[in-house]
Amino acid sequence: MTKREPRKSIIANFGSLLSDQPGSSAGSTAESSVGGRTVARVGAGVIGATQRTLTDIREERDRLRAQLESGSGLEVDPDLIEPSPFPDRLPDDSEEDFETFKRQIEDEGQKIPIQVRRHPGSPGRYQVVYGHRRWRAAKELGRPLKCMIVDYSDSELVVAQGIENAARQDLTWIERALFAWRMDAAGIKARDIRAALSIDDPELARFRSVCRAIPEGILEAIGRAPKVGRPRWIELAAALTADPSGLAKIEKTLAADKVLGTRSDDRFRIVLGALKASSAEQGRDVQLLAKSGRAIGKATFKGGDIRFSLAREHSEAFSEFLRGEIPHIVERFLAREEEA
Repeated sequence: MTKREPRKSIIANFGSLLSDQPGSSAGSTAESSVGGRTVARVGAGVIGATQRTLTDIREERDRLRAQLESGSGLEVDPDLIEPSPFPDRLPDDSEEDFETFKRQIEDEGQKIPIQVRRHPGSPGRYQVVYGHRRWRAAKELGRPLKCMIVDYSDSELVVAQGIENAARQDLTWIERALFAWRMDAAGIKARDIRAALSIDDPELARFRSVCRAIPEGILEAIGRAPKVGRPRWIELAAALTADPSGLAKIEKTLAADKVLGTRSDDRFRIVLGALKASSAEQGRDVQLLAKSGRAIGKATFKGGDIRFSLAREHSEAFSEFLRGEIPHIVERFLAREEEA
């Protein structure tokens, strides 16, 4: 019996089309007017494409490509466009790369259109599906923006946005985690988040655990950290969870001018180092010595916990001694607090 070839998912098929024609879409076309210009509108969207054959999708893509090459008015005023409601990027360490990118568009023009959807709450306005840097460059240059306009639901938007980012493979681990967290907060279903980022349930759980432990403001302050992968972000989340005063320490660390001026990878390293140093200081041991200098035990201080460990020959007697001395120690402590 001949074994059947497994069918590819629509996500995989759509991604292969995007790799053939960057910025192209798989919807049907129509025309509408925006600010006096004629623009092409792409319908259906990623999920709706399941109802059509790949041949149909390719034919529609070819028609869109022909329209683009003929210059038949796919331009929108960038002031009518807003960012995606699901940000997937953190600020770069430097603006130099963007300025170089903007100069290239100024000199050579915009070669690849961006994709936008009709704003669900503001008629006549749009939201970026992908192409945020091209939109920002056109806005700063004051020139119209080549666009393909689609009708996407929120779920379709994040899937398309995720496909585009997966093709570029330049989102850092924490950017992907934060993208998933923001989709979660907006009520996007887990299956759509997994499809958008091409991840499984365990990875989505790791994204959630890190973003649950580290506030979004802290993540934004640390930044993209392109050299920091999953294990170290999990380590930072665990260190913060274990230290009740860790959040205040991180905020204080990130507020220092010398830290703010560093690159995001260095900011991460400094923050994790500060938490580790604090944990080591809180968990330091004090050796208990006999008159001869021989160690007979130790006292461990970690946060508000104090633990005594003594050699067996001293443990029972020391416990009885400490039990009787504790009231006097507390009394002396409170008297000192009152004097202070």
